[in-house]
Amino acid sequence: MSDFVHLHLHSQYSLLDGANRLDDVIQAAAAAGMPALALTDHGNLFGAIEFYDRAKKAGVKPILGMEAYVAQGSLNERNPQRSSSNHLVLLAQNEAGYRNLIKLTTRSFLEGFYYKPRIDHETLGSMPRG
Repeated sequence: MSDFVHLHLHSQYSLLDGANRLDDVIQAAAAAGMPALALTDHGNLFGAIEFYDRAKKAGVKPILGMEAYVAQGSLNERNPQRSSSNHLVLLAQNEAGYRNLIKLTTRSFLEGFYYKPRIDHETLGSMPRG
């Protein structure tokens, strides 16, 4: 069994950035003896349930996460000069963490969307810890 675990992996749900198919990467991880694998698609959790179920079935521990787009300023700011965003990989440690990811991605689409689904530092700081 390998000690190596991919903690930053995009799938077909990372639009314009990911080409990996979930079944392919899960099978490759299982064949390599990886004990776990994380899914961190850009700004979304679209493949989380599918990934979780398929990884468990293949004997690979699923780690749910996302690569969040973090706005340079406020979530509500719509300034073309500051439209670029930084990336931050967020991983859920447990069910509470997964629920926080759901809240973050929902807020990023409903309130922070400006070219991409964004969150800000204030939003990150408002998430309960647990």
